[in-house]
Amino acid sequence: MSKEIRAREPMPRQSAEERRGNFDEVALGYSKEQAVREAQRCLQCKKKPCVSGCPVEIDIPEFIRLIAEEKFEEAAKEIKKTNALPAICGRVCPQEEQCEQVCVLAKRGQPIAIGRLERFVADWEATHSANAGLCDVTTSPPPKAKLGRVAVVGSGPAGLTAAGELSCLGHEVTVFEALHDPGGVLAYGIPEFRLPRTILHREIEYVKSLGVKIETNAIIGKLYTLQELLSNGYDAIFIGTGAGLPVFMNIPGENLNGIYSANEFLTRVNLMKAYKYPEYPTPVRVGRKVAVVGAGNVAMDAARCSLRLGADEVSIVYRRSRNEMPAREEEIENAEEEGVKFHLLTAPIRFIGDDQGFVNAMECIRMELGEPDDSGRRRPVPMAGSEFIMEVDTVVVAIGQSPNPVVRQSEPGLATTKWGGIIVDEETGATSIPGVYAGGDAVTGAATVITAMGAGRRAAHAIDKYIREKHGASSAASPDGEECLLQR
Repeated sequence: MSKEIRAREPMPRQSAEERRGNFDEVALGYSKEQAVREAQRCLQCKKKPCVSGCPVEIDIPEFIRLIAEEKFEEAAKEIKKTNALPAICGRVCPQEEQCEQVCVLAKRGQPIAIGRLERFVADWEATHSANAGLCDVTTSPPPKAKLGRVAVVGSGPAGLTAAGELSCLGHEVTVFEALHDPGGVLAYGIPEFRLPRTILHREIEYVKSLGVKIETNAIIGKLYTLQELLSNGYDAIFIGTGAGLPVFMNIPGENLNGIYSANEFLTRVNLMKAYKYPEYPTPVRVGRKVAVVGAGNVAMDAARCSLRLGADEVSIVYRRSRNEMPAREEEIENAEEEGVKFHLLTAPIRFIGDDQGFVNAMECIRMELGEPDDSGRRRPVPMAGSEFIMEVDTVVVAIGQSPNPVVRQSEPGLATTKWGGIIVDEETGATSIPGVYAGGDAVTGAATVITAMGAGRRAAHAIDKYIREKHGASSAASPDGEECLLQR
């Protein structure tokens, strides 16, 4: 008899009216009963297509089976064999485009809510397990002598993953973070209502429990160059500096007051806690009418933050149609429910300011979709004579980010692309400089948290091999990579 196909468990959420007035987490998480019911929907496929759809290759059917049997602590350990940040991934990763997309149930109904179950397990462990956030040293005690020293540049998802893996593999690891708080884009780019800082700090503490040291306010490229790190006793370096350089439209008036890059706006709100001003001394100016240019997750975050900061009207301005929006469908729906307006097939062509130098309007033009471009999406084409004026007093430009340039500008021997991405070997993450590896958005440009984590994990094992060969150590001494994060 075939297994009954049920609809998946809905995620409890704050109401739209309530949540637009606070920065509390929107999604409230599954109860134990909901998690078990959802886990029981899993078909336990023998071929496990969801595993190949996961960039860090979590054994998804296994941890779901353990949830169905109410073995929640064991499920958490299963996930942490390959993923040190499950509470983060369960909240912000686009599972619908990765593991859930290839779930067999997706062909017959709704896929298993893998991300929601991952989040449940991580949160359950944090509140119920005596060993939550600690490294399990019972099965394989830490080596007395470290195999090598590794510098990790950047404490975003790629850097944290690489650091945790390398520490478990027996190396002394120091993470250098340019900002005053670790987390990279997880700290400055994602609002509290999607990723509470208590969750982020908890996951970072877990990585530190693996033996990782984190130094903040340390800008590599200014404090030390890569060559200086290598000369000062580090055997290898991993670069995970992310994509923190904003992209602008380069249209007239873009330098007017009241126009922010999404990077600046979200950094002020998230990392500097502008939403708690004057308790925190970082103001952010949000007027009555806010326009956010772009339609990715960053744009949705900026728009939803603007509502919570008191704007009367917030609009997404996007040059393509809804079908081409790169943001997660869940985030688009949340924004719509909260009252964000969508001006689609619309592109700004100039900003207009008042006599004090503040933006008060922008001229836009209507677009229509032509043939697909290099991205595979239909190219937006301006419609002659369709120009119109939109009244605004705050604009957030959220059309993309490129890799942070500080490291590459300080190291002429580091090969990069024309747009600034570090060139690496796809299998190992090795750069043009021996002993230097890279991964995540610093290589690919802005991508997903879990993709960056996958790159960090692959590079960590390549670095381990490099150091062992350098010192003549046996690679067989390394713990099994699949068990790394719990066998230290």
